[in-house]
Amino acid sequence: QVQLVESGGGLVQAGGSLRLSCAASGRTFSSYAMGWFRQAPGKEREFVAVLTRSGGGNTYTYYADSVKGRFTISRDNAKNTVYLQMSSLKPEDTAVYYCAVRAYQVATMDPYSYDYWGQGTQVTVSS
Repeated sequence: QVQLVESGGGLVQAGGSLRLSCAASGRTFSSYAMGWFRQAPGKEREFVAVLTRSGGGNTYTYYADSVKGRFTISRDNAKNTVYLQMSSLKPEDTAVYYCAVRAYQVATMDPYSYDYWGQGTQVTVSS
């Protein structure tokens, strides 16, 4: 019902920046929770950031402690696209990054609560 395609990953030196994009199609997601997760080799998928909207129309964002102050999540409803701006990248940020959609307004950090997933984009940060 919803298709997600991530892009923007690549190889970057520590301290550098990247912007990831997630293009959605098939259904509007303006009122859904939109999240970014990442998974490093041999590790479980972990929460990175989420963006959602309250019943009053206000937008809220939440970040994992490990990325707070360095990453910014945003969206462009006209383009059906959500972004993850990553700055001050560290080697420990190396992972496959996935965008996800939860078909509810309430935000969550639990990856199992999300209904749709992209295929992921590789981010590699070198020292």
